[in-house]
Amino acid sequence: MISAHPRMLVLLTAVCLSPAPLIAQSISMPGAPITSTPGMSALDLRLTQYHMILAGKVTTLDGDLIRGAKVDVEPLNGAAGFRSLITDLRGRFQTDYGINADSHSRIEDFSVTLTVAKKGFLKAHETIDLGASQKTWNITVTLREPGEDPKLLSQADLISRLAPRLKKLGASEGLSAAGEKDYARGVEEFLDRNRPDRALLPFTNVAGHDPSCLQCRTMLALAQLDSGDWDGAYSNLAEAINKILADRSLGRPEPLLALGVMESWRRQPRVAAGYFVEALKYAPQDPLALQELGRSQLLLQNWGAADQYLSKAIAAGAGPEVRLLRVEALLGEDQFHAATTEMTRYLDGRDVKKMPIQVRQLWAQIENRKKVLAAYLQVKPKGDAAIDYLHRPPRDLKGLEPATDQGQLDSILSAVGKTVAEFFRNFPNTSSLEQIHQEKLGRKLKRGATLDQKFRYLCFTPVKAWGPGFEEYRADLSGAQALPKGLQDGYMLTAGFASASLLFHPTYQSQATFRYLGRQKVNGRDTYVIAYAQQPEKARLNGTFNFGETSMTTFSQGLAWVDSESYEITRLRTDLLMPLSEVKLERETTEIDFAPVRFKSISKEFSLPQQVIVTVDWNGKLLRNEHRYSEFKLFNVEAIDKPGKPKELGETSNRALDPQASP
Repeated sequence: MISAHPRMLVLLTAVCLSPAPLIAQSISMPGAPITSTPGMSALDLRLTQYHMILAGKVTTLDGDLIRGAKVDVEPLNGAAGFRSLITDLRGRFQTDYGINADSHSRIEDFSVTLTVAKKGFLKAHETIDLGASQKTWNITVTLREPGEDPKLLSQADLISRLAPRLKKLGASEGLSAAGEKDYARGVEEFLDRNRPDRALLPFTNVAGHDPSCLQCRTMLALAQLDSGDWDGAYSNLAEAINKILADRSLGRPEPLLALGVMESWRRQPRVAAGYFVEALKYAPQDPLALQELGRSQLLLQNWGAADQYLSKAIAAGAGPEVRLLRVEALLGEDQFHAATTEMTRYLDGRDVKKMPIQVRQLWAQIENRKKVLAAYLQVKPKGDAAIDYLHRPPRDLKGLEPATDQGQLDSILSAVGKTVAEFFRNFPNTSSLEQIHQEKLGRKLKRGATLDQKFRYLCFTPVKAWGPGFEEYRADLSGAQALPKGLQDGYMLTAGFASASLLFHPTYQSQATFRYLGRQKVNGRDTYVIAYAQQPEKARLNGTFNFGETSMTTFSQGLAWVDSESYEITRLRTDLLMPLSEVKLERETTEIDFAPVRFKSISKEFSLPQQVIVTVDWNGKLLRNEHRYSEFKLFNVEAIDKPGKPKELGETSNRALDPQASP
């Protein structure tokens, strides 16, 4: 980032006090006497020496520190030498410069360019003006992973949608005569010649001389973003937005839109929504603001709000890609007919097989859902032997005190929903010892061949999570990523139990039918017994049964035992909603026993699976897997400071969650 004034977002305060490991430094202490060396001229003794420290850290978009990144520091005026540094285990780097300045080398002209590289990341470039009175510079350099999330607006689309709006600016936008010349030169380099790095200097000159031109600073931020300077772009947009918040008459949607999109890239859709709502205050019919606000609601799974804003974006003239977003919103609202109609409008006669992969995937999702619904509607239970937890509860519920009515059902579901939501919201990254016992059974449950394996089981909330849920990984006991064996020998592989209680999350309760069966003692605890059955036409949670290249979507029914005091699920039993004769899957029963787990550094208990038994009747074969979990531990990713954001926008982000909210 080129800057004519101190940086806005300075995060480090004490890193310069101790040199980073592995970096050789030469430090000249202020006030130390200058001694004469044989051969040193009198002129050398008269030089004024300036001492500056350049320190910082390298992080990912999510704020994770990156060790082993190469940081090249290249002075622009040749006053000092090139430095090549490596970030330490905490992602930090540091170097210092002792500059001898005379009439031919002015310290205020001293600037450096940082080029930061790490395998698996895009290079970042940043230019720092070290000529100010500041002696210690603490900076953050953000590295981005290659490739872009297809669910989000791309960087190229952001620039192509915003930069043309800012191409022609004049005195009415706060540009001086000299500023107009610099701005025109920057626009030519950035937009006409596609050389954003060469546009930075003229745009920076404009920002320095004409600070009231917020559109100029927004264009500078877009050029910085295109040249690889994420932090400079974020800082300049934040400065522009803070000026808008201080003086509403300066309000423009472009900086709010740009920073909102950057927040969405940081996987912060709720924060992004606040900026888009604010942008719509200055341009209520802005198609890009409406589109991106709708997209943020998709990521938050607020389907109704997403549909509302995306429909407004279409009416305001947004591009055809907004129809794809609306297809997803309509699917979330269980409006399959409307989703199909919207997809047909988007395709406009084009062959879906020739469309980009994300279009084909969405089309396949619609077609697959149609097939699944058709299959489940055609299958009918076969007599009294068919499993039907809602209407024919199992007879092995010993000691059950049957419910006389359903009056308590809503309050129980509400309470357990809050407990489940809190669990997924607060759950820490954990590891445990997983012992898997796989069996092949005879028709009378006679044990056959067995296979035993052990793993370290890692469970955590993924960075890209747009809704509640976990990701799981298995590692062998040496720490290397591993997968269970046995598939080639006729055993089955089973996974995905940590998220089993999601069925009772408030987000998903409307997608199933529930019935309160009564109360039962379980291990000395009083529990409510709840039966459920998913509704395939609504359910967005589903299982998958894979056989070779065949993959079938499965839906479930089952029983949950809910502690009457804590409203935590203590036991869960699930079965297939219907047998899948197409793949000869007659039964898939999962029994999960939960138990409280307490970690040393966290006072709260978490109810986690301790034992899971999965039994499958498939193609005439009876298979059973037993999973046991123990030795629960926490594993942490080091928490670090995040870049600051413009003030006062937090309160606006909640408005976007209400489908009836209007900007």
